[in-house]
Amino acid sequence: MTTLRLGIAGLGTVGCGLLVLLRDNKAIIEQRAGCVLEVTAVAARDRSRDRGIDLSGIAWADDARGLATRDDVDVVVELIGGEDGIALDLVRDAVGAGKHVVTANKALLAVHGTEIARLADVNGVHVGYEAAVAGGIPIVKALREGLAGNRIKRLYGILNGTSNYILTQMGQHGAPFADVLAEAQELGYAEADPTLDIGGGDAAHKLAILTSLAFGRPVDFAGVHVEGIQQVTPEDIAFAAELGFDVKLLGIAEETDHGIAQRVHPCMVPLNANIAHVNGVFNAVEVESDQADVTTYVGRGAGGGPTASAVAADIIDIARGLRLPLFNMPAGELRDQPGAPMDRRFGCYYICLHVVDQPGVIADISAILRDHAISLESLLQRGRDPGERVPVVLTTHDTEEAAMMEALKRIAALDVMIEQPRMIRIENL
Repeated sequence: MTTLRLGIAGLGTVGCGLLVLLRDNKAIIEQRAGCVLEVTAVAARDRSRDRGIDLSGIAWADDARGLATRDDVDVVVELIGGEDGIALDLVRDAVGAGKHVVTANKALLAVHGTEIARLADVNGVHVGYEAAVAGGIPIVKALREGLAGNRIKRLYGILNGTSNYILTQMGQHGAPFADVLAEAQELGYAEADPTLDIGGGDAAHKLAILTSLAFGRPVDFAGVHVEGIQQVTPEDIAFAAELGFDVKLLGIAEETDHGIAQRVHPCMVPLNANIAHVNGVFNAVEVESDQADVTTYVGRGAGGGPTASAVAADIIDIARGLRLPLFNMPAGELRDQPGAPMDRRFGCYYICLHVVDQPGVIADISAILRDHAISLESLLQRGRDPGERVPVVLTTHDTEEAAMMEALKRIAALDVMIEQPRMIRIENL
């Protein structure tokens, strides 16, 4: 039996998880790969750290970039992370040296994916990146292989488990955002600096990759509209439930009359939608295509085991001889399709207003919406408390985002407004 030699850069949660997986599932992996998978070299920042794994007999590279040129490495596994620096150098050098690459680095591919795709085509190598998007969910393989004969119309999903956990806890327990975030950090679901997760950046990296794969266009991370969950309140989630919705942070990519839309933001989704029932740290992606209709993928989006599983799947594909273009077609054939401006988004909206309870308030708000051709679908007002603060919740029929944003500016300027209006887009899923 032949041997495929691996060089692993990065021995954090995923790197160590991969070593454990390759050890514990050695026999079944070799049967499925048709060859022996041997880790011949590793690299990490701290050589002295006890990782609880036997690394004897494995060469240690003091500079991870050296894995790209080692004669005893056939496949470079990049698990360092970060869009630039050593990770980028390593991937560039490895692909340039004709070595196959497997990476879990979403930021790297979201920013430099098109360049890496071109370099991989020139050098005839395979770049696997299943672990870069949604952890253990095989969504990249589904788009790259299972749905290769389909025209993709739209894909959307919960692409960040931290945000999904926070929204789930807020909804189930009515706890404020800050309290749930602190709990998520204590449990290890959120980083000490959670900005990428709660601000939508992590989901945006993943969406940019999926958009290129689904629609055959160069990666356009800068073109993703990004909003986080920091402004969502338990009150919003409670009103959503009353209206027949749940609140999720979604990444959405779709063909529109104005180009390819890429957007990450909180959404109200119908309670009867599959994705509304994906809670906690789980991820989910749904793909709408012309032949397969709607396919749904659910699983753990992070963690050592699920992510290592995805890395191993890519390595096994390489062992089997799979060679695919990074984004499902040669890089030179990716089409520069225009991006759809966010202000052309057409759909329904939820608006929560806190106003002084006095005569004429609803009339003034309704007049502003009328001026912008925005039609109301429903209005909720809880109780009466003349001269005091009361919440008013509105939902609209379909309207263009530009009109909604202009109307919100005028509403926010009314003297009766106690705080800034909160708006959440309603998605018809």
